[in-house]
Amino acid sequence: MMDLEYEVRQIKQNMAELTHKVDELLSEREMMNLMKLSEISLKAFLDEEPDIYSISDARVVYR
Repeated sequence: MMDLEYEVRQIKQNMAELTHKVDELLSEREMMNLMKLSEISLKAFLDEEPDIYSISDARVVYR
Protein backbone atom coordinates (compact mmCIF):
# COMPACT_ATOMS: atom_id res chain seq x y z
CA MET A 1 0.00 0.00 0.00
CA MET A 2 2.92 2.36 0.70
CA ASP A 3 4.22 1.92 -2.82
CA LEU A 4 0.88 2.95 -4.29
CA GLU A 5 0.69 6.08 -2.13
CA TYR A 6 4.27 6.97 -3.01
CA GLU A 7 3.59 6.54 -6.73
CA VAL A 8 0.46 8.69 -6.52
CA ARG A 9 2.46 11.43 -4.78
CA GLN A 10 5.16 11.19 -7.45
CA ILE A 11 2.56 11.44 -10.21
CA LYS A 12 1.00 14.50 -8.55
CA GLN A 13 4.42 16.11 -8.19
CA ASN A 14 5.28 15.41 -11.83
CA MET A 15 1.93 16.79 -12.95
CA ALA A 16 2.51 19.95 -10.91
CA GLU A 17 5.96 20.39 -12.49
CA LEU A 18 4.57 19.85 -15.99
CA THR A 19 1.75 22.29 -15.35
CA HIS A 20 4.27 24.89 -14.17
CA LYS A 21 6.42 24.38 -17.28
CA VAL A 22 3.41 24.66 -19.59
CA ASP A 23 2.35 27.86 -17.82
CA GLU A 24 5.84 29.31 -18.31
CA LEU A 25 5.83 28.39 -22.00
CA LEU A 26 2.40 29.92 -22.52
CA SER A 27 3.49 33.06 -20.71
CA GLU A 28 6.59 33.36 -22.89
CA ARG A 29 4.57 32.82 -26.05
CA GLU A 30 2.01 35.41 -24.95
CA MET A 31 4.80 37.91 -24.25
CA MET A 32 6.38 37.28 -27.67
CA ASN A 33 3.01 37.74 -29.38
CA LEU A 34 2.39 41.00 -27.52
CA MET A 35 5.84 42.26 -28.48
CA LYS A 36 5.22 41.36 -32.12
CA LEU A 37 1.80 43.04 -32.05
CA SER A 38 3.36 46.15 -30.53
CA GLU A 39 6.06 46.17 -33.20
CA ILE A 40 3.49 45.83 -35.98
CA SER A 41 1.15 48.47 -34.57
CA LEU A 42 3.98 51.00 -34.06
CA LYS A 43 5.55 50.46 -37.49
CA ALA A 44 3.35 52.96 -39.33
CA PHE A 45 3.83 55.55 -36.60
CA LEU A 46 7.61 55.13 -36.48
CA ASP A 47 7.95 55.12 -40.27
CA GLU A 48 6.39 58.60 -40.36
CA GLU A 49 8.71 60.00 -37.69
CA PRO A 50 11.83 61.83 -38.87
CA ASP A 51 15.19 60.23 -38.19
CA ILE A 52 17.00 61.78 -35.24
CA TYR A 53 20.44 60.73 -36.43
CA SER A 54 21.82 60.36 -39.91
CA ILE A 55 24.09 57.55 -41.07
CA SER A 56 27.10 59.88 -40.80
CA ASP A 57 26.18 60.61 -37.15
CA ALA A 58 26.14 56.91 -36.38
CA ARG A 59 29.57 56.15 -37.84
CA VAL A 60 32.33 55.47 -35.38
CA VAL A 61 35.95 56.20 -36.22
CA TYR A 62 38.32 53.39 -35.27
CA ARG A 63 42.01 54.02 -35.15
